[in-house]
Amino acid sequence: MKTTNKGLFIAITIVGVWGLSLTLLLTLDVALINIVLIPVGILCQTFLYTGLFITAHDAMHGSVCPAHPRINNVIGAIAVRLYALFSYRKLLDKHWTHHRTPASAADPDFHDGKHSGFLEWYFRFMREYLSWWQIIGMAIVFQMMEYVLMIPTINLILFWVSPALLSTLQLFYFGTYLPHRLPEGGYDNPHRARSNAYSTLWSFITCYHFGYHWEHHEHPYVPWWHLPTIRKTRNLQQ
Repeated sequence: MKTTNKGLFIAITIVGVWGLSLTLLLTLDVALINIVLIPVGILCQTFLYTGLFITAHDAMHGSVCPAHPRINNVIGAIAVRLYALFSYRKLLDKHWTHHRTPASAADPDFHDGKHSGFLEWYFRFMREYLSWWQIIGMAIVFQMMEYVLMIPTINLILFWVSPALLSTLQLFYFGTYLPHRLPEGGYDNPHRARSNAYSTLWSFITCYHFGYHWEHHEHPYVPWWHLPTIRKTRNLQQ
């Protein structure tokens, strides 16, 4: 399978598994299942939500379907709409601003220079990207699923709202906070980024290799699933 087809196949698989999992979880009778399985379902759906956003992120770099930019962008737009009604075009502009000016006052992902703690930075990060129109839109979708599709409120909260919010924490912590926070001694590379030292398996589980962040900034057109190879090559050269 060629790289172009592989990227598209992986993207469609993530979107499809996310949709299938969400459908199954929303139709569960929560009262009849083992309570231990509820957090398992939440964590699995959180992981899939993160994959949904990582798919859109790769589309912003043109690596979902490099040979067909229109298909690439359609996949990205679908992924961010499903994630939280985001505008793909606005995210695209902000993300490339981040790459041009990482960890600086012009970087939309960075803190304000004063409040660099995790929670303060996270809430600033969320305010930068969330709009009132999105919140209103998500509320309307919630009401439609609850009163038109007759999905139980508890299922919506557990398996639709909670995983989406938890995935923002996952993406922020492993993809912004850890890689771009100021290290002791200051930044030592133009990307102002560093990578974690996790194994390939843990790197995938934590955030689809998004923690290999220096490699991502150095090779922005490389898809997420190829970053471990880039990292191994870098380690061999050091």
